[in-house]
Amino acid sequence: MPSRRSLRRPAAVSAVVCAALAGGLLTATEPASAAGARIHDIQGSTRISPLAGQQVSEVPGTVTAIRSFGSARGFWVQDPHPDKNPATSEAVFVFTGKETPKVAVGDAITFSGTVSEYYPGGKDAGLQSVTEITGATWKTGSADAPLPAAFKLNAASVPNRYAPDAGGKSIESLKLRPASYALDRYESLEGMRVAVSDAPVVGATSSHHELWVTAEPKRHRTARGGTLYGSYADPNGGRVKVASLIPFAQQPFPVADVGDELTGSTAGPLDYDSFGGYSLQATELGKLTDHGPEPEKTRKQKSDELAVATYNVENLSPSTPQAKFDRLAKGLVDHLAAPDVVALEEVQDDNGATDNGVVTAGATLKKLTDAIKAAGGPAYEWRQIDPVNGQDGGQPGGNIRVAFLFNPERASFTDIKGGDATTAVKVVGDHGKATLSASPGRIAPADPAWKASRKPLVGQFSLKSRPGSRVFVIANHFNSKGGDQGLDSRFQPPARSSETQRTAQAGLVNQFVKELLAKDPKAGVVVAGDLNDYQFSPALKQLTAGGVLTDQVGRLPRAERYGYVFNGNSQVLDHMLTSRPLARADYDIVHLNSEYADQASDHDPQVLRIRP
Repeated sequence: MPSRRSLRRPAAVSAVVCAALAGGLLTATEPASAAGARIHDIQGSTRISPLAGQQVSEVPGTVTAIRSFGSARGFWVQDPHPDKNPATSEAVFVFTGKETPKVAVGDAITFSGTVSEYYPGGKDAGLQSVTEITGATWKTGSADAPLPAAFKLNAASVPNRYAPDAGGKSIESLKLRPASYALDRYESLEGMRVAVSDAPVVGATSSHHELWVTAEPKRHRTARGGTLYGSYADPNGGRVKVASLIPFAQQPFPVADVGDELTGSTAGPLDYDSFGGYSLQATELGKLTDHGPEPEKTRKQKSDELAVATYNVENLSPSTPQAKFDRLAKGLVDHLAAPDVVALEEVQDDNGATDNGVVTAGATLKKLTDAIKAAGGPAYEWRQIDPVNGQDGGQPGGNIRVAFLFNPERASFTDIKGGDATTAVKVVGDHGKATLSASPGRIAPADPAWKASRKPLVGQFSLKSRPGSRVFVIANHFNSKGGDQGLDSRFQPPARSSETQRTAQAGLVNQFVKELLAKDPKAGVVVAGDLNDYQFSPALKQLTAGGVLTDQVGRLPRAERYGYVFNGNSQVLDHMLTSRPLARADYDIVHLNSEYADQASDHDPQVLRIRP
């Protein structure tokens, strides 16, 4: 079944037309005309058509593909006689709305209609536009015309540089330089037939029947076959989303994992949408070849090691199907070797997304710990603090929070009364060591940095085989990237507005760690969780400021630095950081979710083995 996420609501007229009408440049009854235009004249050499808002008549081309589903139906038409300018696309989408177009692939037609610019998600979303023809009529001259050859996307044709730098402003008016920038290359091919050959899968098949491949098989590959996102400067321009125009009954969409391959040719028109940017709408799909590795398992901790893990369990509540609880439990027991302490993120309240004032999470955590025990794991206990209703962000009504699980057979939790949703935990001196005013406690919960965001939870633990040991674990879930401009935005470089709040949050956690170390320079501190940011981000620089924390991901081989896959980029969002006494830890990102179409969570868990 084709992706429903690629279905689009049309703009009746383009933004250019609206502006022209408002300014009196055009009238609705007397539209401008562009007689004798070819498709490359319509597309032009920038991202906006030079004929936007104008009528075109009897433009020739060959129908190359049809979208016959959803509310954004239409067909792609390509000129078999291109000009010599590589910046001008030779194809365009003819939009027919909810009406299935009465054309066939291979029809040689002439079409007439209005040139429009459609912005997926609306113009304020910041994405690029798609040039299309609305209000179209057409005439069929002949059938079974040969299709233009598909442009080959590969390491030679896709530039390493991603996009021109416009100082954060729009790149729409810039002349396309397809030999210089990946985004310009794709824009110069908008609507045209393109192809990838023997394409490695770098983003697993989603529930919307989409996957991601790379046209640059040797560039920035991870140890398990993905594409590594290692800096803002290089978003990996070879990534292309693949959807399908082939009826599902004729050819089901492949269920692929990262590391697999679409062997042979995958070809179709190049589209653009609000869920990932440039998308190959396949009329021809390569054969799925299974090359992907099995989900990982980590080693069991030794008797003198405290194993601390972090796991984003993705909106877990009692209404979550039991199968997910069982899979999470299996992951914790079999793949993470039953860690002694687990920092959980996205634990919802006891009635999930029902917004009725309930904030407790005992039923959620009991259902999880029961599943772990049933899977052969330990009888975990938990500690957490209920948030104030509706104050911690996430799914409305869900009241997500961070929480601790711990195995009382191996780890002790130091309970200190006084922690609640609004009281800030303090560092207290204790005969030359550090302790907490409350355990568990929340760090600076009233600070504006935590507005509509999860507050960090700190707890004091000890390893039972090491009497007197103290380890302070801080569980975190920083604010999301919602509101940031996409990598493929028309504004380059894209604005990352959400990172201001994360950087402030990181500063508060950093300050708390400094206060612990001021009381005891040898204090063992683990900062763990979904920080929603990269190891090279301002937030992580702030969190590690002063050298008080070591981000363990930086100690891994470069090709293993990821635990989340988004739009074909394998990246770091979850982290485990340690104070200097624990810096030489044994750290492992356990890849069992993010690279797979079938997953218990969209995050991979991580585990850290330390000797306190």
